[in-house]
Amino acid sequence: MYLEHFGLERQPFKITPDTSMFYTGNKRGAALEALKYAILSGEGIIKVVGEVGSGKTMLCRMLEVELASNVEVVYIANPSLSPENILHVIAFELKLNITSESSKLEVMQALQKYLLDKHADNNQVVVFVEEAQSMPIETLEEIRLLSNLETNDYKLLQMVLFGQPELDNKLRLPSIRQLKERITHNFYLDPFPPADVYSYLNFRMRAVGYRGPDLFTPKAANNIERKSNGLTRRINILADKALLAAFSDGGHDINAKHINLAAKDSDFGQQRNWQPLVKSATALAIVITSIWIGTLLPSLFDNKHIKNSAIEISTSDESPLIVNDITNNTPKQPTNTTSLAPAQQAELTTNTISSNLNSATSSNSLLQQRLQQTRQWISGATNEHFTIQLILLDVWAENEVTSYLEKASQLLDTQSLFIYQASIRGRMVYSVLYSEYTQREQAIKQLQKLSPWLRQSGPYLRTIKGIKADIRKTEQNISLSSEAQH
Repeated sequence: MYLEHFGLERQPFKITPDTSMFYTGNKRGAALEALKYAILSGEGIIKVVGEVGSGKTMLCRMLEVELASNVEVVYIANPSLSPENILHVIAFELKLNITSESSKLEVMQALQKYLLDKHADNNQVVVFVEEAQSMPIETLEEIRLLSNLETNDYKLLQMVLFGQPELDNKLRLPSIRQLKERITHNFYLDPFPPADVYSYLNFRMRAVGYRGPDLFTPKAANNIERKSNGLTRRINILADKALLAAFSDGGHDINAKHINLAAKDSDFGQQRNWQPLVKSATALAIVITSIWIGTLLPSLFDNKHIKNSAIEISTSDESPLIVNDITNNTPKQPTNTTSLAPAQQAELTTNTISSNLNSATSSNSLLQQRLQQTRQWISGATNEHFTIQLILLDVWAENEVTSYLEKASQLLDTQSLFIYQASIRGRMVYSVLYSEYTQREQAIKQLQKLSPWLRQSGPYLRTIKGIKADIRKTEQNISLSSEAQH
């Protein structure tokens, strides 16, 4: 529909893998070369893990194109096969002279003879299994037995398992540990960071004939990355719908409106709207405060509970309140109220109580504990180390943030959960992190072990140096905003 409008030869963002538009950035090209080497080396089983829509099928198709002509590929798209059927499927794909009535022994003998003949002619056979996380454990065990087909120094059948992170969970089961030991190469497809989303989008546009200035700006790419979690299938869907929205407007610029419409239509990047709830709670607090002032405060004045020297509130430790100075955010001692009118005294008392209650609640909350712990941790953390960013959550949705931390604490070590405020393209968010790692490989292994619930928000690796830069930038923005207000 929009091809002529933008001067395109064909659709740039089809979700069906198109090998002519393979993007080598974000280590995809390096992964392809490493996979080719691992297959040609003829050793063990290979595993490729990535989230839904991260580009596993595209990599699989590229391997079929890139592998030499002497490598015969068997492609298994249906993982829900029984142990008996997996052998027959492979044999049928290789066009062996067997039938559905052939016994397992007959199929195995025919398969072994075929593989030996191939090896004698310096040819190779490799089996690609997609959606391997859905394969029954018994069938995975049958695959391990197939890997036993070998000569004295060479595997006759190579296998590559493509799966979602749940595949790693399955491979950790004790009953299948023998298969895990046979896996000699592990690959993980990381989500695209904003810079690669920008390059990817415009690379795709150029690949289908676009000749104008970049349609997708870095700002637009950042927006798409945030709403897609850096997953290529989602990026393609959002970009395609954003182009359609721009075409409908009769323009050639892709702006935030088009991307937001695409995300809304695709149900990507939608977050729960807490603002009405916050407004309702604020209104309720005002009503309660008004009632309290109108009924309780007069009796306080009559009974002289407010003394001339200072305002005192009975607390568990009998200590006087410290009133917060909002202008500079530093504590100051209680104000003398002798010269204040009753209405002013009431207002000061109400503000003092509210401040004290809020402070007490916050100081005891999990959120405040983790914020304080993060400040201590980050000050001594090494710049070259790594951490895992689990999620970004809006600062105004404090209940949602606390709920997330509570659930994450049930799955991870609470003392290794860190959180800090960051300004991301003008949006104030809490960034939730997990642990500190001296090596990137350590962090990647932990990332792969995260539960499906944690992985659904698209966690990825960050450097401590980058985290510190975020914090410095946010503090500078807050300081500049405060100066502007004054």
